[in-house]
Amino acid sequence: MVDLTEHERAALRAAMRAMAEVMAEIGWTTALNALSEQQVLTLAEVAVGAFQDAMRASASSGTPEVPF
Repeated sequence: MVDLTEHERAALRAAMRAMAEVMAEIGWTTALNALSEQQVLTLAEVAVGAFQDAMRASASSGTPEVPF
């Protein structure tokens, strides 16, 4: 396991919320192995994008670099 910072944990929670929205559209009872390639790609894109957005938002305004 990776030792996550509190900012990273918060970003993961944001990513889970975004993924939950996609899963609500797909259907929560759909087995993961029944997802189409496009559905899996959408989940991955949403997860990564939401994580990056949350990490970017958590960076202090005085920090010029994104914290990842």
